[in-house]
Amino acid sequence: MSGALYATLYIVSTPLGNLEDMTFRAVRILNEVDLIAAEDTRHSKKLLGHYGITTPTIACHEHNETQSAQDLIQRLENGTTIALISDAGTPLISDPGYRLVSQAGEKGIPIVPVPGCNAAITGLSASGLPTDSFIFLGFPPKKQGRLDNFLNDAAHHKATLIFYESPRRVIRLISSAITAFGDRQACLARELTKQYEEFIRGPLSLILSTLGARATIKGECVLFIKGADEQSVDLSLDQIEAMIMDGLNQNMGTGELAKKISKLANCPKSQIYAMILALKNRS
Repeated sequence: MSGALYATLYIVSTPLGNLEDMTFRAVRILNEVDLIAAEDTRHSKKLLGHYGITTPTIACHEHNETQSAQDLIQRLENGTTIALISDAGTPLISDPGYRLVSQAGEKGIPIVPVPGCNAAITGLSASGLPTDSFIFLGFPPKKQGRLDNFLNDAAHHKATLIFYESPRRVIRLISSAITAFGDRQACLARELTKQYEEFIRGPLSLILSTLGARATIKGECVLFIKGADEQSVDLSLDQIEAMIMDGLNQNMGTGELAKKISKLANCPKSQIYAMILALKNRS
């Protein structure tokens, strides 16, 4: 083993689905390290076999990461070079590896990223939505109440919003997004880089109706939603309180009032909701 590789943790990006997207550097690193920590060793077997990589593998996934991170750190401290890979794309981006990388950084172990595919950036480049500013929000909460709060808090962002979602829950996400954001322009990317890659662009309602007409939806999905309208303005605290009092005087419901003002004030709905309750208690 060369000195350049001694006790280094490599974060290696792998293809999303098309094996031709593997980089020369990634192949070299995976061949040269002592051990590959894979999210799913069975899944990665196909990729490694395709490139003739025979390096030993060990599992490092969300269910064993706490224990496996300790083991891998010990190996690194003993001089073992390790490459971390996920099932697809860049490790740690809505994938396991945070504990390992965090602990390695704390101990001063060299950490070297080997860049490559990432679903969020790959899809964004072809989405047709603004790319100068974007916010990656990963997988949204599964429970409806938490999902609603999650989306309401994101409604004021002017940057393009990026979500990952499973095909089983993507229709619910889009429907909830329409409620929280209105019928914004969006793009759904499905099966990125694979044979049946698809982009559905247009208002959220169009994407919802397109998917709703299908018997089944297959493949991991990335949803891109245009940010809040630039016409929304930043209001002072006094102005927001005045709007709240005006709405209360008109007997508007708390939820309806919070939603209305949050969009006008470029502020999370949950924050406005709390202000409404505080003003109610004060008066």
